[in-house]
Amino acid sequence: MRYACGIEYDGHGFLGFQSQVQQPTIQDCLEKALSKVANHPVKIFCCGRTDTGVSATAQVVHFDSDTIRDDYQWIMGTNTNLPEGISMLWIKPVADDFHARFSAIERSYRYVIFNRWIRPALNRHHVTWERLPLNAEAMHEAAQFLQGEHDFNAFRSSACQSKTSIKQIYRISVKREGNLVILDVAGSGFLHHMIRNIVGTLLPIGRAEQSVESMKVILDGKDRTKAGVTARPNGLSFRTIKYPKKYNLPEQAIENHLPRHYEK
Repeated sequence: MRYACGIEYDGHGFLGFQSQVQQPTIQDCLEKALSKVANHPVKIFCCGRTDTGVSATAQVVHFDSDTIRDDYQWIMGTNTNLPEGISMLWIKPVADDFHARFSAIERSYRYVIFNRWIRPALNRHHVTWERLPLNAEAMHEAAQFLQGEHDFNAFRSSACQSKTSIKQIYRISVKREGNLVILDVAGSGFLHHMIRNIVGTLLPIGRAEQSVESMKVILDGKDRTKAGVTARPNGLSFRTIKYPKKYNLPEQAIENHLPRHYEK
């Protein structure tokens, strides 16, 4: 049987999602925990890999198992065997044609910049600090050039393995909330380091070092060397994933009810 499950994790202290020789990674921790509950080796597949330091509020993974467990047993058993920085939020059986990555129709991310001349002491692992004043309105205006389907080669990492640099951004916005400047973006998919490279290009615009129109020039030029430097990973989080309705998966991070074990 195939299962889909929602995962949240604090990227600080992990070497990214994907399994590798160096530890710890999110994938290795999840597979070890699930294997203990299933009583057999479990291999997981995720919606999207994240880099070192990047967090997620609604990552989705799938795995196959014929072990009989109810939802409560899967969730509590897995979380008991996970480090504190990772939690399973929900689990649902799905059709065999479901794939956490290839079945997804929309992914959204958030990037948070702490904009104050004094460095942050609180939540410092989950924001990127920018000491110079930022014009969030100018950054928002520049970001609108990215909406729609484009060749995003100017914003892809040299290590990107995607066969095409053409992606579609459905929504993108930049807003200020006190000392925080927040980028929200949703699209069909994203290239390696694409969002961090977009943020790195927006920051000089926010500091008035580049014009709003420079974003369109960089996008149209498709030259990575003309875009900004890759922004730090700690301000980035994987937010939500949407799948076709036939899979009946929650779009929010967690369903708002207690397991039936707690029902009176």
